[in-house]
Amino acid sequence: MRTLLPDHQGKHVKASDRHLLLAWFLLIILSLIWGSSFILIKKGLVSFNAGEVGNLRIFSAGIFLLPLAVANLKSVNTRSEWLVIFVVGLFGSLVPALLYAKAQTQLSSSLTGILNSLTPLMTLLIGALFFKRPVTKRIGLGLLVGFIGTIVLIVGGARANLGGINLYVFLVIGATLLYGLNLNLIKTYLSKLRAVGITSISLLMALPISGYYLFYDGSFLEKLQTVPGAYWSLAYVMVLGIAGTALALILFNRLVQLKDPVFASSVTYLIPVVVIIWGVIDEEVLLLGHYLGIFIIVVGIYIANYSSKPPKNKTFPRLSKKIINK
Repeated sequence: MRTLLPDHQGKHVKASDRHLLLAWFLLIILSLIWGSSFILIKKGLVSFNAGEVGNLRIFSAGIFLLPLAVANLKSVNTRSEWLVIFVVGLFGSLVPALLYAKAQTQLSSSLTGILNSLTPLMTLLIGALFFKRPVTKRIGLGLLVGFIGTIVLIVGGARANLGGINLYVFLVIGATLLYGLNLNLIKTYLSKLRAVGITSISLLMALPISGYYLFYDGSFLEKLQTVPGAYWSLAYVMVLGIAGTALALILFNRLVQLKDPVFASSVTYLIPVVVIIWGVIDEEVLLLGHYLGIFIIVVGIYIANYSSKPPKNKTFPRLSKKIINK
């Protein structure tokens, strides 16, 4: 039976429709937050190395959410849930943070942000190979269109970067693979847990690793005292950790629970748009290819997530059922 909720006009609105509106709202907010993360990583790398930036990002996020992690420890009931949350914290947060920071030592922030759009394809691939998730024709077409839009962005506005693509590109690709794994793990094994619990506890489990790296030999603290502008870099990375990791992951995990992994990972199609906007603010020139790529990306997201009843004789079953919280 479908749940109906009264709105402020006295009408009845399907609960699933409200969940869909919330999902789209979260998608836009997350794109703004994560689209700004690449410029923050760049600012952090001015004073610190990639390992320090990546670990500081996770450490600040974990400290910020520590009270919530302690409050939600009792919500995890089984050993399998603990194991999955550990994997989510390590391979869904810490390792990707390190990979992105390392990649940006040799790649521009804009190119890194564009390559991040591979995440939906990686989510789909891992879901099909390891989690037995079927794929609809509509989702496949939407992802293909979105990926074409990403290629158009690269070709249309990053010609200079294309000639210099090196092995560091594969660090970004590796990070998108881990994000795809992370999304499927949350959807499959942690859908009954609260998003804030998943995020805070997973970061808590990664916290000792990041803390050990930052403070064991004292070089990080020494840089704060001796490197000019180090405190500004510290502030940028802490904003990245608190807003771009802690708060954003809560919103993102909630988005995964509301919809499906492919919809949630579509946020990475919007991230290049925000990256380009940062370029405009920084007085970079936008070419026609940028606008064309942005348009194609938005069309791809619409196709992949357009709500419609599946035809009776559909070749591929639906990716997943809509989740309606009780």
